[in-house]
Parts: sequence; structure tokens; C-alpha cells
Amino acid sequence: MANLRAGDKVTWGTPQGGTHGTIVEIVTERTEVKGQTIDASERDPRYVVESVETGERAGHTADALTKWS
Repeated sequence: MANLRAGDKVTWGTPQGGTHGTIVEIVTERTEVKGQTIDASERDPRYVVESVETGERAGHTADALTKWS
């Protein structure tokens, strides 16, 4: 999915089922989120999302996210 921005509300899948939240950051270089290494780059960014239900943060590819309103 293209044109994702910080602040967008999105849904994504987890092992426990689907969840939703907000994009809080777009990462374009290798970094860590909650102890997990995220291999991001300018050409392959990752989207740090925060779950509405738990407040937990995780990094995802654009393909793993779907906008919702």
C-alpha cells in the first residue's frame, strides 16, 4: 500500500488475529523497536504502528497494513 503517513489509522494481522492502530513513525534506516531489529531503507521503509488495544509498537511493511477510518 502506498501513500501511508504518520498519523494514518491502519489495520494489520497478528498471531492473535487482526488489530488496529496508528502509524507513529516511518523508518528509513536499520533500527530497533521493542528489541526487534527492523531492516528498513529509503527504498523499503517500515511503518511503526501503535496498537489502540495494547499500546504496543511494532514495525511493518506497507503491504501488511490497510488504511481504515
